[in-house]
Amino acid sequence: MLAKKQKIENQSEQMLSTPHTLQARLISDTGEEAGPPIDLPSGITTQQLGLICNALLKNEEATPYLFFVGEDEIKKSLEETLDLSTVDTENVIDIVYQPQAVFKVRPVTRCTSSMPGHAEAIVSLHFSPNGAHLASGSGDTTVRLWDLNTETPHYTCSGHKQWVLCVAWAPDGKRLASACKAGNIIIWDPETGQQVGRTLSGHRKHINCLSWEPYHQNPECRKLASASSDGDCRIWDTKLGQCLLNIAGHTNAVTAVRWGGAGLIYTSSKDRTIKMWRADDGVLCRTFTGHAHWVNNIALSTDYVLRTGPFQPVKDRQMAQIKGETEELRAAALKRFQAVCPDEVESLVSCSDDNTLYLWRNNQNKCVERMTGHQNVVNDVKYSPDVKLIASASFDKSVRLWRAHDGQFIATFRGHVQAVYTLAWSADSRLIVSGSKDSTLKVWSVQSKKLAQELPGHADEVFGVDWAPDGSRVASGGKDKVIKLWAH
Repeated sequence: MLAKKQKIENQSEQMLSTPHTLQARLISDTGEEAGPPIDLPSGITTQQLGLICNALLKNEEATPYLFFVGEDEIKKSLEETLDLSTVDTENVIDIVYQPQAVFKVRPVTRCTSSMPGHAEAIVSLHFSPNGAHLASGSGDTTVRLWDLNTETPHYTCSGHKQWVLCVAWAPDGKRLASACKAGNIIIWDPETGQQVGRTLSGHRKHINCLSWEPYHQNPECRKLASASSDGDCRIWDTKLGQCLLNIAGHTNAVTAVRWGGAGLIYTSSKDRTIKMWRADDGVLCRTFTGHAHWVNNIALSTDYVLRTGPFQPVKDRQMAQIKGETEELRAAALKRFQAVCPDEVESLVSCSDDNTLYLWRNNQNKCVERMTGHQNVVNDVKYSPDVKLIASASFDKSVRLWRAHDGQFIATFRGHVQAVYTLAWSADSRLIVSGSKDSTLKVWSVQSKKLAQELPGHADEVFGVDWAPDGSRVASGGKDKVIKLWAH
């Protein structure tokens, strides 16, 4: 009986000694209080503390914080950090919060340089994977490489006989491919501006899109896929300069091609379908049908990761040149791909002249969502780098924002007074820049769903925009033959 009594006393003592609520006060590392002392449950987690802290500070954007009691960081919950049996609960506990450094791309606000040079309209432009080079293709049949440190022309690469319709950087940044209206592809060395190997010819009509094999599948970056208006998609070995596979199956022009990270190639066509092929042998895996008109473009959920390959342009801006063993870099690229796409199920979204977008997954034939709302042709679509959002640009003068996992509509950005041709995301997925027929660029904030910056300056329609993968600058080009660089 006595033992039982003692046991009960012990238990009640323990219950008394571990309080369930504590009075605490959130103070910044400089000593400013976020608000009055509040009663907190002892099991409160860091996420909950973060919500409270953001609410007290009335932050417009949720900022991540670190929390400390004395010298100890609260890693999971308050009770795990504090020894509750020894803490004096009469007094108010001071919890120190520190905002974590968040990588933020600042909205571009000014034109840092206008670089003339091309003799005809600029049709395509693209930053290299580490953001160190910029290439542009033009109606004057040349490809130009621009020096981004001095913001001056670097090399003029001539070799094409017709308009250069698209340029694409190899994921290691050491090669540039360009394709022209005559159906030829040329590989360039960005360090010298010279052609590498022989011209890849075989397509009977103009080439609309190029896509390189992802770095984590082959760090040599040899293979290149091209989509042409002759209805074929070809895979080339750029080292040998020959065509490895001719993937025929579309009954009309192929408008876009994407080489996915799981060994699949996706093509979209004017025959109203999107097809998925096995990259190794060109076998057709799936045909996605649903669009009622031409499919103009496709975007993969893994586009940003595959584009930047082994680079992490955001983290190591100084380390623009890749150092390290190829195997290490390949492992890093693979790790980044798996972080975005853990089960190798890539999502893709297609946009069409039927005013709609369709969201697909590569493991099911049926579309996930038919995304309607645009009032005119949808010309461009892009996934945000964090793969949470999709942005689409349309000839109805608007840009629309959608949720990536289920294709639900979020917002419309209105402001352009003519068709929106193209768009690009900032590396932190907070901003979108769009280029339009009305000769302006506009920067939109995903957070406020409003126009963040108006960038006039071009004299005519803007055909191409790209945001450097490290977030430092935006490039744009179009009918006025001038490349403009924009920065904060």
